[in-house]
Order: sequence, then structure tokens, then C-alpha cells
Amino acid sequence: MPRDKLIELLKGADRRSIGRANEAAAFVLREPRRFPELIGLLWSEDPVLRMRAADAAEKVSVTRPELLGRHKRELLGLLAEADQIELRWHLASMVPRLELTAPERQRAAAALLHYLEDRSSIVKTFAMQALVDLAGQDPTLRETARRTLEGALRTGTPAMKARARKLLKGLQD
Repeated sequence: MPRDKLIELLKGADRRSIGRANEAAAFVLREPRRFPELIGLLWSEDPVLRMRAADAAEKVSVTRPELLGRHKRELLGLLAEADQIELRWHLASMVPRLELTAPERQRAAAALLHYLEDRSSIVKTFAMQALVDLAGQDPTLRETARRTLEGALRTGTPAMKARARKLLKGLQD
């Protein structure tokens, strides 16, 4: 399947739909050498294509997190600069799956803390989850994660509060 076929699976006009992102993820899982092409689409000018590529890449990374490794620098950069809501929440899910150094985890945490100012409660919820995931890898982030969750308990949406309660329990174990 040439790259334009991957684009064919992911393109569309409706940001409310994942389109054929599941098919794209399944294809890349069968042919992992195509993962760099999928990651490259995260910088597409087309916001629908970018969103669906992020969805497919995140789904691939659940099963094959090691595929993210070659793209660590770019993903950390994109995490810090992305402003599209759908891209942000998928990046927040993927970044904790990377093998990060302590400074890289601090950099990722700083970007995720910025996500807590997003207008989207979905982005904020994924950022909370990612901070807790990073804190599981780096005890120096535990206090930041705890304060973040406690803040969400005070000011978050009902869904954010529910997620924060669950995450806080796990963080204290």
C-alpha cells in the first residue's frame, strides 16, 4: 500500500468521525515499516488527516510501543507545540509509552501541565492520565501529579473529577 493509500484511508471532511483510522492502524500493525509514514502525517496541513493519523498511531502504539522510539524527539516537540485538540489527546496517550530520560520526562510533564489549560476537558483528562503514567516512571513527578489531580477534584468537570478520584487512588497505592 503506497503512502497515498494510507492517506486514502485517513482523509475525510468530518472531524467528528475517525473514518477508517482503525483500518489504517491494522494495516500498519501488519506492516510496521509503514509506521514512520503514519507518524509523518501528524504534521499534515489537513486537520482531519492529522487527527485520524494521530488516532491510528495511538492505536498502533498500544500494541507496539517500541515503534514510537525512533520518533521520540519529534513527538516530544509536537507534544509541546500542538494546538489541535484531537492531536493533543492522542499525543498525551502516546508519550508515556516512550522510553524517556529524566529530562525528557520533565519536558513532557511541562507540556502536559500546559494541556491542563486547554479548553477541552478531554485534553485535560488525557493530560492528567499521562502525568500519572509519567509519575509511575519517575517518582519526582508524583507530587506534581497529585497536586494536578487534587486541582481537578476542585475545579474539573464531573468526568474529570471522577477520573481524578480514580487516578489519585492509584497514585497513592
